[in-house]
Amino acid sequence: MSAEVISIGALLVMFVVGTMLPINLGILAFVATFAVGTASLGLTEDEIFEGFPAKLFVTIVGVTYLFSVARRNGTIDLLVAAGVRLVRGKVALIPWVLFLVAALLTAFGTFTPAAVAILAPIGMNFAYRYKLNPLVVGMMVISGGHAGAFSPLAVSGALVLGLVDKTELHVSAVTLFSASFLINLVLSALTYVLLAKRPAPPAEGSEETAEGEDLDVSGRPDWRQWLTLACLVALVVGALGFHLEIGFLALAAGALLALVDMKRQEKAVDGVSWSTLLLVAGMMTYIAMLEKAGIIENISEHAAGLGAPVAVALLLCFTVAITSAFASSTAILTAIIPIAVPLLLSSHLSAAGLIAALAVSTTIVDTSPFSTNGALVLSNARGVDPRRFYRQVIGYTGGIVALGPVVAWGTLVLPWS
Repeated sequence: MSAEVISIGALLVMFVVGTMLPINLGILAFVATFAVGTASLGLTEDEIFEGFPAKLFVTIVGVTYLFSVARRNGTIDLLVAAGVRLVRGKVALIPWVLFLVAALLTAFGTFTPAAVAILAPIGMNFAYRYKLNPLVVGMMVISGGHAGAFSPLAVSGALVLGLVDKTELHVSAVTLFSASFLINLVLSALTYVLLAKRPAPPAEGSEETAEGEDLDVSGRPDWRQWLTLACLVALVVGALGFHLEIGFLALAAGALLALVDMKRQEKAVDGVSWSTLLLVAGMMTYIAMLEKAGIIENISEHAAGLGAPVAVALLLCFTVAITSAFASSTAILTAIIPIAVPLLLSSHLSAAGLIAALAVSTTIVDTSPFSTNGALVLSNARGVDPRRFYRQVIGYTGGIVALGPVVAWGTLVLPWS
């Protein structure tokens, strides 16, 4: 049996077992990583450990810890109240405000995970306080981030346009940006219309206490809340303006705030979603192992060598969507565009259409809990049953994986083929 079949088979088995049984999928992934990596792929333990997502680990710990501190001292309640005043009490507009803010941040150069890391905790607290569906709020934050992610100023947009510039092809920056923005806008509209009124899965026994709700947030902030707001501003400026590591900034800010309010912040570390961290770290380590062994690249190359160009284009869209749901979108984009270039040069397919379709198919599935963005939403959800909410996110992502590539291909490739 080939290494590809074993590794993909192991992925499917652990996914089914982890979804059906009450065992963290991350544990299964770590076990499978070492078993498949050493026995089937011939990797050393050091090579396997290189795939551990240390940066993502620090980002999620830092951001969730900082916002746990901010929630306990009442600052988040102040932000939520200010947001409601901003939309003049029309709470239903909050998801759309978050969508537009996320799109603006990424369109002007913010890396999508950084924008989601800033907005997801605030959005999840909005959802908790005003009984909005957290799935809708979280997914619209992510879609907003990707709506602006392919502007010429954005990280992803500059990456794709830079890769294309090295070839004989030409892709309009306006086409790339417009395609991503419109498809994510339509996705958000459908999400809002279909799911906004559906209830969230409540936490059994309501174990979580709403820290900060016993604090007075009707008047002016106290000095601890002013300090927290200053730390949040410093986090945004440092991450977006100076491109500093957001995880370390958040940890430093959280530690400072805890030191000046030690009695209230004694259990702030409990606000870190350790089960989500284990889940994401295990899965990303496994996928990184497959990338290192060349399994992901082989699958993409096999897809590119099959059938008529139009059919191959659809197959490539599905390939990047499925793999990106478990791996880095940036890495997938970097790998798939060079693979698509020979297909474009040897066929009558629209270069702009296929590149845009691949870009959309790769990023639209970042709602997955195994991606940085999906993990941030999952780890910051409040007042929900974690396991049931995880299944909701998985189901939502599964729908996008199944339909997203077809929509991208049907609107961006097929009409111009």
